[in-house]
Amino acid sequence: MFQYIIRRLIYIIPMLIIVSFVSFIVISLPPGDYLTTVQNRLTNQAGMSQDQAREMAERMRSRYGLDQPFLMQYVNWIKNIVLKGDFGFSFQYNRPVSEVIWSRLGYTFLIALSAHIISVLIGVVVGIYSATHQYSFGDNIATVFAFIGLSIPNFFFAIVIMYFLSFKLDMHVGGLFSSEYVFAPWNWAKFVDFMQHFWVPVFVVGIAGTAQNMRIMRGNLLDELQKQYVQTARAKGLTERVVIYKHAVRNAIQPLVMYLGMSLPFLIQGAIVSSIVLQLPTTGPAFYNALLSQDMYLAGSFLLMLAVTLVIGNLIADILLAQIDPRVRYD
Repeated sequence: MFQYIIRRLIYIIPMLIIVSFVSFIVISLPPGDYLTTVQNRLTNQAGMSQDQAREMAERMRSRYGLDQPFLMQYVNWIKNIVLKGDFGFSFQYNRPVSEVIWSRLGYTFLIALSAHIISVLIGVVVGIYSATHQYSFGDNIATVFAFIGLSIPNFFFAIVIMYFLSFKLDMHVGGLFSSEYVFAPWNWAKFVDFMQHFWVPVFVVGIAGTAQNMRIMRGNLLDELQKQYVQTARAKGLTERVVIYKHAVRNAIQPLVMYLGMSLPFLIQGAIVSSIVLQLPTTGPAFYNALLSQDMYLAGSFLLMLAVTLVIGNLIADILLAQIDPRVRYD
């Protein structure tokens, strides 16, 4: 197992280099940059002449290395990340990128991981029930809800929940705290207020994942229950619980484990869309604004973060899969 993990870690290094390079290309494709917007703003709003605004913008480009060739900008960006932990400077927030990300990353991962765990637990349990009670009333109800969860976008659920809580229950919606607790120190009242707001984004982000996990588990388990080893186990007199949970579920869950490695970044992306609607202090609004304003180092760092999350998720999924099926670690 140790050699398997080391081999997987070695594969990660070139993959991250390629992903970081592609991410940097993507954020550099639009014409101009953030300082182009600053130059236009200085001309239109600050009353500077075009020459003065252009000169100031060029000085800022020289200061932050934006006047260098593309490859040199990429090399300097990666070198600073690896050697100094410096992700660059956010022009929009006028702060280092690392400060912008870390101030918002905690809530982002808390929402995404909570939604991830809940979607896996509920999805697997409901999927097992649906497969073992195929075409029953409970199976049909679960299937209907699964299709609804897969077909309706997360942000629409967010809007519906905000409307219902605000206009029907007269509750405060949006954000993770009520206005009186935003800057208040942590205490029991603030924690209770946080939990009253926290369940909304977790539910919105996790509902699609729950539906997806349920459908995958149901389909895989139905296939496994038709195979010969299940019939043999039943013929040997094993109880139905042992046949299902010790044999069939263990094999049916393997494709789901492989899928879970890719689902965490998509949950974070879902949190990005939902956080804009719900006005959450997460990475979603910052990433969206960085793309709109061409804040390249901030946007590139977010893309790199999603890539790292995907790679780490796949590594964890491979390790779990190797534990479930020992044949994997020898492939």
